[in-house]
Amino acid sequence: MNASELKFLIDVGVGKGIEKYLREEGYDTKTVRDIDSRMEDEKIIHTAVTENRMVVTMDKDFGELVYHCSMKHCGVLLLRLEDATGTEKLQVVKHIMENYSSQIKDCFCVYQNDRFRIRRIR
Repeated sequence: MNASELKFLIDVGVGKGIEKYLREEGYDTKTVRDIDSRMEDEKIIHTAVTENRMVVTMDKDFGELVYHCSMKHCGVLLLRLEDATGTEKLQVVKHIMENYSSQIKDCFCVYQNDRFRIRRIR
């Protein structure tokens, strides 16, 4: 998938290195921090849907909203990397984008314990 087809909304706490990387790779990227750093998760998903963006987050509450509350979404990339450094998080995102960018649009994706899962949920 080329960069013009995949857009991101980066949640607070994901890291500026990931934001910078995605922008440098040509992805249309916005950050929750720049919109409203106190934005609630439901509003984040709503904003992402309105702008056709995939949410990149470290907040597992997004799984609850998508799976159990059946919120409409345009994809979520959940990084379960609580103790990772910024460099480690960036390496994971680079790996995901280099190997899976054509498969993640509109999917719920989780990276945890060196495993990457992609689930299409509608």
